[in-house]
Amino acid sequence: MEYSKEFKAALSVLTPTEKDKLIFRLLKKDKILSKKLYFELIDTETTDQKRDAMEEYIKEKVESISKHISNQKYFVVLIRKISAEITEHVKVTTDKFGDVTLNLFLINQILESNDKLSRQRFNDIYKLYLYIINKVVKALSLTIKLDEDYWLEIDKYLSELHDKITSNVYLEKLFINNGIDFNWLTIESIPDHFDLIIKDIKSQGFLK
Repeated sequence: MEYSKEFKAALSVLTPTEKDKLIFRLLKKDKILSKKLYFELIDTETTDQKRDAMEEYIKEKVESISKHISNQKYFVVLIRKISAEITEHVKVTTDKFGDVTLNLFLINQILESNDKLSRQRFNDIYKLYLYIINKVVKALSLTIKLDEDYWLEIDKYLSELHDKITSNVYLEKLFINNGIDFNWLTIESIPDHFDLIIKDIKSQGFLK
């Protein structure tokens, strides 16, 4: 939304008290903005520290729900909630690196903690596997837009992911059937026109 010069001028003549009231009223309606301002203005934790804390949180949550939740539909619902918390972390801290690594970490934890997946009926876990594939695709798309200085560390997450995927027959086949090349799990092998490839794959009805 663009603001007119007249509107900006009107705001500029508000008293400090009026501006404070307006700011707090707006912050009450926007939780993300409130947390973002808190982080930028007075939070003593750095982005790196918050990312590390998120990894610990993800590990604990996935281990817990993997032990206690056998219904895969409900399992996916809880995983989506964790994913939403990652999204909130990214919006608050503008952590683009964490947007990739935390989501890859989440997937690795799912595959590591839930060792029952490969023994379940394919129909029961199809939605979870498709969710994982789309998460990987998004992470790869974001990775090639990051500075190359980040690639080496991200490659570690991708290497671990590659091993976990290829050790799960159903998941490996679903990756292949949806047109995902395992060579892409090495950053230097991700095509420059990756987004166009994925768009074409989706236009054929895959990844849905």
